[in-house]
Amino acid sequence: MLQPRMALTAIRLPFRCLSSIPSRAYSTVIRETEKPSEESSSSTFDPSIAFAPPPTRDEAGVVLRSYKPRTPGIRHLRRPINDHLWKGRPVQKLTFPKRGQGKGGRNNTGRVTMRHRGGGHKRRIRTVDFERAAPGPHVVERIEHDPGRSAHIALLRSQETKRLSYVLAAEGMRAGDVVQSYMPGIPDDLWKSMGGAVDPGVLAARTAWRGNCLPLHMIPVGTLIFNVGLRPGKGGQLCRSAGTFATVIAKGGGGQQPAQSQFQEGAEAEEQKPLTQREKQKQKRAAEHITIRLQSGEVRLIHKDCCATVGVASNANYQYSQLGKAGRSRWLNIRPTVRGLAMNAADHPHGGGRGKSKGNVDPKSPWGLPAKSGYKTRPKWKVNKAVVVPRVRNQGKRRRGYN
Repeated sequence: MLQPRMALTAIRLPFRCLSSIPSRAYSTVIRETEKPSEESSSSTFDPSIAFAPPPTRDEAGVVLRSYKPRTPGIRHLRRPINDHLWKGRPVQKLTFPKRGQGKGGRNNTGRVTMRHRGGGHKRRIRTVDFERAAPGPHVVERIEHDPGRSAHIALLRSQETKRLSYVLAAEGMRAGDVVQSYMPGIPDDLWKSMGGAVDPGVLAARTAWRGNCLPLHMIPVGTLIFNVGLRPGKGGQLCRSAGTFATVIAKGGGGQQPAQSQFQEGAEAEEQKPLTQREKQKQKRAAEHITIRLQSGEVRLIHKDCCATVGVASNANYQYSQLGKAGRSRWLNIRPTVRGLAMNAADHPHGGGRGKSKGNVDPKSPWGLPAKSGYKTRPKWKVNKAVVVPRVRNQGKRRRGYN
């Protein structure tokens, strides 16, 4: 016997009250407190806005986003919190597709020059302006993620020409900030504010701000810089990765110049000793170069007309991120790496043998060259002296008993 059909209005479903229950968070998020930036409504150039210091942001330290372990792939996933990034697509005319053999680590002849490269997600290369030769103030439209680098990029719009361009973003740079490049020279309004003469203090206070691009001779000593150039008239090449920076430690020799005068005894005490040709060359070199210190501790001399951007490269917490699974490495165009100890004897000098052993040999590359003990950084004459064995002439005749 069939049961009578029940009215739907009389049914009480147990999940009708789920809408009032708050949903559980999928990830643990700690948002950084940020002061809202005021966007300039007028398109005309306002010196009070262009020469105002950038807004300060609260330092939240190392803050990462972790996820609930719903799958093994996200159990160990750690990502820096970058909620200020643009969620949409990049500017189409400032990008071009990454195609061809270059994705697999090959050169123009098809040979593998970079191992463990291949596959990966489709990407478009962003054309980044490392030189920043365009004068005038530029407004930061937004901060974007660049799949081709670890640091973030900023989309700038010139207030004079309305042209768009991508530059490396400094840490703390947000949409609405006004940055400027002083590579073409000092603007006229800044000259008038200084009274027609260069005042180093006023010039540094007006120009040395986060995100501005300046020649090295205009940057004060002790300033943190990134995107540093190596040749005048060329774009930045040093300190372009996430969180990297260099420090200006000396200008014009910084006390490292050779002594220009030495006093002699007696009547010649007030006379100056003439400089030698070598000392003159050192003095000229020190006057034309700026001394900077990299994060590795290396001290380099860079020409004073090379470009540099004030600040630290953005996305400083990138070094603390964890991919969480091997598949995420494959998405990033990274192929697996196999240890030489795990290979066969025919595939690597460390391969083969019984158990975990590399055959009692010195560490070598897959091609048999020494890989450690300072082989790459040792001077060449020491390497040749250690590797080359001198041959003895007529060694075979002596062994056979000939004179």
